[in-house]
Amino acid sequence: MLGKWLDLTLEEVPPRPLSHSREGRLPFGRYTLHGPGLLELTPAIARPEARACVLSAGIHGNETAPIELLGELLSRLEAGLIRLGAPVLFVLGNIPAIRSGQRFITTNLNRLFDRQQNERGDEPQRARELMAAVDAFYARHAERAALHYDLHTAIRDSRYPRFAVEPFAATPIDAEQWRWLAAADIQAVLHQHRHSWTFSHYSKHYHVAQAFTLELGKVAAFGENDLGALRPMRALLEALLEGREPSGTEPERMRFFRVEHELMREAEDFTLCFADDTPNFTEFAPGTRLASDAVAGNFVVGDRPLAVVFPNAQVELGARAALLVAPSPPPT
Repeated sequence: MLGKWLDLTLEEVPPRPLSHSREGRLPFGRYTLHGPGLLELTPAIARPEARACVLSAGIHGNETAPIELLGELLSRLEAGLIRLGAPVLFVLGNIPAIRSGQRFITTNLNRLFDRQQNERGDEPQRARELMAAVDAFYARHAERAALHYDLHTAIRDSRYPRFAVEPFAATPIDAEQWRWLAAADIQAVLHQHRHSWTFSHYSKHYHVAQAFTLELGKVAAFGENDLGALRPMRALLEALLEGREPSGTEPERMRFFRVEHELMREAEDFTLCFADDTPNFTEFAPGTRLASDAVAGNFVVGDRPLAVVFPNAQVELGARAALLVAPSPPPT
């Protein structure tokens, strides 16, 4: 059943309502289907150090490598190569967008994870469904530390192809997380500077979870991803599924950055003043003009260099068109 869950979820069939649950037994525990793209695994015996883990992918529908990675994990669980020792909620986010190979259908799902959000449309409704599913999962396992890794790939090349985005929230990050991510071959970490209402931010802000958005390479079609490059990440996720302590190494292997400024698109007449194929973490010298906006005017780099991350001039009006970041010291 586990090996088929992804394929069955992505088939063009009428979705089941979220209130409809189906359960079944597995050699190592049981599974529960809470609704489309929502699979919970509960171990027969959870290890004492196990965390309540949310592993999500497909929040952007064209980011396929994380979906294939989750498929590998489920297949290995079903084959007995991994023995479940922790409660885990697997989430496939924007199912229509995954089916169509698009980033989103109407609006960016990964800006909608705010309990005050009352927008209309399929993607706002999906965000409300996913928030409710996460709330219920963490409530069922309230005795365990909460963890959420939201798995993505970036739409462009990067000086650091595999990097973590730490959401802004009052919850401090445990030192062990930096060691785990370094051992999983994460190359850089980006600290957010304000609330961003992404899926990982939701878990960190509302549930005091250890939570990250993990960028695992560049967007590619199904079957064209280099999953070999993600073997260290798979090892980290397998350890979490088994409820054991993952391997770690020195966090100093990673580069750390902090957001200094957000470029926002305020006008239809908005442009980024650098090439469309500029890689993430490309650095620009003081005095460089980075954006032109008919409402907000020009943005020029100040007295110290800034690097650009997630540039996208085609975002909706009022949305973020790029992050500008500067190096920061490793956490102590």
